[in-house]
Amino acid sequence: MSPVPSVRRAVLLATALLWTGADAYTVKPGDTLSSLARTYRTTVAELTRLNGLTSTTLDVGQLLRLPGESGPPSPVSGAPSTPALAGLTVTAPVTLREGDAFVLRLSGARAPLSRVRFSSEAGEKVRFPAETLTPIATGDGVFVVLGRVDLGKTTPLEYEVKLEGSVMRRSIPVTGLAQQIQRLNLPASVNAKLADPARAAEDAAVERVYSRRTPPLWTRPFQEALSRRTRSSAFGQPRTYEAGGPVDYHLGTDYPAAAGTPVRAVNDGTVIMAGMYLVRGGLVIIDHGGGVSSLYFHQRRVTVKVGQKVSRGDPIGEVGSTGLSTGPHLHLELRVRGQATDPANWMNRLWPAPPTR
Repeated sequence: MSPVPSVRRAVLLATALLWTGADAYTVKPGDTLSSLARTYRTTVAELTRLNGLTSTTLDVGQLLRLPGESGPPSPVSGAPSTPALAGLTVTAPVTLREGDAFVLRLSGARAPLSRVRFSSEAGEKVRFPAETLTPIATGDGVFVVLGRVDLGKTTPLEYEVKLEGSVMRRSIPVTGLAQQIQRLNLPASVNAKLADPARAAEDAAVERVYSRRTPPLWTRPFQEALSRRTRSSAFGQPRTYEAGGPVDYHLGTDYPAAAGTPVRAVNDGTVIMAGMYLVRGGLVIIDHGGGVSSLYFHQRRVTVKVGQKVSRGDPIGEVGSTGLSTGPHLHLELRVRGQATDPANWMNRLWPAPPTR
């Protein structure tokens, strides 16, 4: 690696500030993409994508964007900023989009004593609003809390960090997805499933799994559930199922594939639902711990059982067209404490989890 000229360094710094609103990571002598991926618990592919890199060569002084990297959080809109907490550093995203999953990082000697709640959820229709969360240890003195932005939310996300009677309040601006409404106009025979009494029992069973709070089980990046990544319906797409019907959000991503294509677990976890259901068809739900769950709909065959431990990449079923479906595809969801988040943001990333024992 060679030193970066001062003019280029200034350009890189300006670019980094546009990315993050604060300092980005500055490449040091001896740094490589592989070493940075290990240190920041991500992958070379993700670092390459985030920074638009065309080679693996790094220059000393080069500034890189890191997954989830951000600067100091902004004060809550319309309220005075509260001071930072002594002995605790909180790192949060500078901006968010609706449907994002994200991480708050807490470090410092007092980090294990802190508690976090997303206070803006108290006025929203989300599952477990403003739940008090205990940070998860990731090693190296860093603790994390996973957050989620509900679909349809464009007001600032507000959070509180409490530490021994003191409270720090901050907010993060949120932008919308701005997608056009998809009008499906499904056949009446398919839409009839939405009004079937059996749907209520199915929904209730799924809702029960979202209350699980187990330790994180994954230690590797999340991976795709199918070998092909072509999408037929994007995450967060507003849609109607019949002419004049209500607008709902698409809570996952649809991947068309031939019937019988193996469906694989996106990461390590425990199977907590598996079977055939009216609307979701062949369904598998995996609890990955930390309030994170993955859901796989419309399979023609489910090959795992409730209680079974699975590893990343294990086959769990086969693509089909069961339930509320008009053709073979996989509907994949990634949820944080029951709220849907964009599956694409999870792939090829090592979301913070405890180190391997």
